[in-house]
Amino acid sequence: MKAAKIVDARGLHCPMPVIKTKKALEEINLYEILEVRTTDPASKADIPVLLKRLGHCLIEIREETGVFIFIIKKSV
Repeated sequence: MKAAKIVDARGLHCPMPVIKTKKALEEINLYEILEVRTTDPASKADIPVLLKRLGHCLIEIREETGVFIFIIKKSV
C-alpha cells in the first residue's frame, strides 16, 4: 500500500502527533492511505482513540527501531 501522505512526527510529544495526524487526514481524499511515524510511546494509545472517534480505519501499527508506524485509511 502506498501512502498518499506521510506524517513525520518523530521527536514530537503529545499532543502534537495527534494534531498532525488529524490535520493530515483533513488533507487527503476519502479511502486514501496516511502513514504516521512517531517516537512518542503515548501515540500507541492516543492515535487509535482519535481514529475511532473520527471514524477512520487503523490498518496497522508496527514498531521499527523505536519508531511507531501507523497505517491509516481515511474512511469518512
